[in-house]
Amino acid sequence: MTTIYDIAKRAGVSAATVSKVLNGYRDVSVATRLKVQRITEELGYRPNAIARSLATKRTMCIGVFFEDYVNVGLRHPFFSDLISAFQDVVGRQGYDVLFFADRQLEEALSGFEARARHREVDGVLVFGVPRRDPRLPELANSQIPCVFVDLDLVGSRASYLTSDNVGGAVAAVRYLADCGHREIAFFGDQLATKPGQDRLIGYQQELRRRSLPFHPEWVLKGDFMEESGYQAACRLLDCAHRPTAVFCVSDLMAIGAIRAFRERGMEVARDISVVGFDDITLARYVTPGLTTIRQQREEMGSKAAAELLGLIADPSKLPSIITVPTELVVRETVGPPAHLR
Repeated sequence: MTTIYDIAKRAGVSAATVSKVLNGYRDVSVATRLKVQRITEELGYRPNAIARSLATKRTMCIGVFFEDYVNVGLRHPFFSDLISAFQDVVGRQGYDVLFFADRQLEEALSGFEARARHREVDGVLVFGVPRRDPRLPELANSQIPCVFVDLDLVGSRASYLTSDNVGGAVAAVRYLADCGHREIAFFGDQLATKPGQDRLIGYQQELRRRSLPFHPEWVLKGDFMEESGYQAACRLLDCAHRPTAVFCVSDLMAIGAIRAFRERGMEVARDISVVGFDDITLARYVTPGLTTIRQQREEMGSKAAAELLGLIADPSKLPSIITVPTELVVRETVGPPAHLR
């Protein structure tokens, strides 16, 4: 079996220098690093993971807590795109990713912190977990490097990353108002998730800024999924006075709402306008094409990975609050209200 001493002898350097190159230390000249890397490949050397973890005090494994509170799993485009980008970045740095199973365990290992320490992961990514989960504060206050996505938790070793949900909602309502709409409904989660709450805040802020009416009966609860959008639209259509437009906190909710409107014989963009949030791939293929707010899902995954790697590498690094911009994508589900045509 090839050892680092064989590589050192061939390269004419010390075993300590080889170890530095293999473990990513930068205090080795470029020429020496390239030479060691070439010889390592020629000799087919593969470092022993256990020995490497003892030397670096790292397991080169990152834990992921994802608990599917809306029963869609990683099949949802937002989650799948985010974790794919995250894996690409950490994988290039030699890290494996461990998904913690969403199941009941013995009480001693029921908490997020306890499970992370049991598996000895170097850091943790958390997303898709209900905002009020009682296990979250303990993890945020631990010394385990953490990045929370769409969860407003910070700690001495914990960062928080999210889209500009308030700004995205403001842009959605602004666009509807610019098209002539004064009566705009809101479909979505309101308190259970940080994104849902922030999108409601943005909706209300722009209504106030434009001096547009706010009708509590037009703020209808949903859980980001298609069926809840459908049910919200059905409830809205039972109102004596209806709005001319709807802002939905997710594209899937918007698609569900459109289905309900069609079943009542309404034509989207003529009889009622709809704006979603996410810009999932399906949004451009539904008919009519869905006007929506685009989340930069891949950028969110990449930034989450870079932040977590930074926390792992530097124990003195201060945690961050990272906000990723959103943008309006105009398609065909918004038209002027009837009185302006």
